[in-house]
Amino acid sequence: MLVLENGWVFDGQGAAPKRANILIRDGVVDTISSEPIVAGQAHRIDAEGKWVLPGFLDTHTHYDAELLAAPGLEESVRHGVTSILVGSCSLGTIFSDPQDCADVFSRVEALPHEHVESALKEFKDWSEPSGYIEALERRALGPNVMAFVGHSDMRVRAMGLGRAVDPSVKPTLSEQAAMEKMLDDALDAGFLGMSTMTNPWDKVGGERFRSSRLPSTYASWREYRRFHKVLRSRDRILQSAPNIATKYNVLFFMATSAAFGVRKKLKTTLITAADTKANPMLAGALTKATGVLNRFLGGDLRWQSVPMPFEVYADGMDLVVFEEFGAGEAALHLAEELERNALIKGVEYRRRFRRDYEKRWSPRVWHRDFYDAEIVDAPDTTLRGKSFGQVADERQLHPVDAFLDLVVEHGSKLRWKTTIANHRPEALEKLLSHSSVHISFADSGAHVRNMAFYNFPLYFLRMVKRANDRGEPMMSMEKAVWKLTGELADWYGVDAGRLAVGERADIAIVDPEGLDDSVSAYEEAPMPCFGGLERMVRRNDAAVAATIIGGKLAFEYGKFSDGFGSKERYGAFLRANTKTPAPQTAEV
Repeated sequence: MLVLENGWVFDGQGAAPKRANILIRDGVVDTISSEPIVAGQAHRIDAEGKWVLPGFLDTHTHYDAELLAAPGLEESVRHGVTSILVGSCSLGTIFSDPQDCADVFSRVEALPHEHVESALKEFKDWSEPSGYIEALERRALGPNVMAFVGHSDMRVRAMGLGRAVDPSVKPTLSEQAAMEKMLDDALDAGFLGMSTMTNPWDKVGGERFRSSRLPSTYASWREYRRFHKVLRSRDRILQSAPNIATKYNVLFFMATSAAFGVRKKLKTTLITAADTKANPMLAGALTKATGVLNRFLGGDLRWQSVPMPFEVYADGMDLVVFEEFGAGEAALHLAEELERNALIKGVEYRRRFRRDYEKRWSPRVWHRDFYDAEIVDAPDTTLRGKSFGQVADERQLHPVDAFLDLVVEHGSKLRWKTTIANHRPEALEKLLSHSSVHISFADSGAHVRNMAFYNFPLYFLRMVKRANDRGEPMMSMEKAVWKLTGELADWYGVDAGRLAVGERADIAIVDPEGLDDSVSAYEEAPMPCFGGLERMVRRNDAAVAATIIGGKLAFEYGKFSDGFGSKERYGAFLRANTKTPAPQTAEV
């Protein structure tokens, strides 16, 4: 038993907080009372002055491989996240074999191919959705897990990876039927829906089909429509990304979501709404159009948006934004540094890179301004703190040449950063307040050397608190909590996001005094499951007093409970539209 004493309790449904005590028994909230709770053997947590909230949901992760190798997912749990969603962006580990999964997964999500493949080889003993769920529930899960089934994963199983990335090949009738059967099986098992991908910048890794686009991107809209029909008939969710190069297919997604008064709507969640430096008008236009769609055309489309500056780091050229244009793609195609350096040194390559860099109207996410890119670290310590533009001025070079020279000179030891979106606080506050925007897109578990958004719920709470404290309220704190918990849980149709008697006890206790500048502090920490690779993190443990999952204390004041992530299962697999009991077995 657990007793949480004298905290300010938020129900996750938008009600104002109330000061109360909570008794947790057998994995559920047993009592919420303004009176002291008598419970002899209970572990007591002093929540005086703290916020007691439903556990946060992270509805866009790429934890698929890490979940197998290190199922505690500590980097999320330490920030109060109690439920995570895998299978985003057409990816997944359900149907494909380990090598194919690693090829499809590693480059686009910037994870070491060898570690992704080894984790799958060691733990993958399933070949269908129900087997995947059974395998997870034998593991020492930290948070609860939700899942989409990935279109690329299904396409590889049905067609083989080679045919799935061949632009001249379309699935046969039997292959299409096989994929639809896979989708039905996943929905029957409790998956929330299906993820696809139409953005051509996302590439396959490995050696066999390197630099092919993700399998899902080769599908015709006719192929997508067949899956949409299944999802609509089952009241499940489509997750995807528009084609950033052409942009117009966002209209197809809007039309797909709309009911038009004659059919069921299709819940659709897309990445991403962001206030980009490259196109500052786009996010506002998208959200306004989506508001009209949802209100007047019977649509149900939501944009995912991370609630913090979209700051990214890079080691040399290892950053996904270089996939946007031909010269960058050509360099990233070469996995070996020596080969890449030989290319980069070439005069013709540099001319090509400069042409791409200077194109004003080409589609982009990155602003392509080396004056807005700061060197964080390099063997030459005199470079630290300078922009590539400053270095170019000092050396009387074009910024492209200065950047490429430093990449050749220092390789992956050249670490730099830039902010590509969400740099204007007022614009970000407006974006996040829009009814069509979900607080999401942390990309947790991916791009581990490029960004660290694991603590996005705390960042959002700090944003709202600071706005309220300065007398310029963005929204009430109870609405902010709802946006991080109940809104997401209700829209995705999962048993989470509520703090009430009889509900499963997935709870975060947040100290508002800890919502300070440490929420933004950058650190690095090793990932033992990935050979000690240094992951970008933010370790603001003063903000989270405790994380409780399935009624069990997982994390308290900077420390994980004994056996967490190794011996004991805390989380459960959350099936669509299904009540989910807390795990009762102590050992796994």
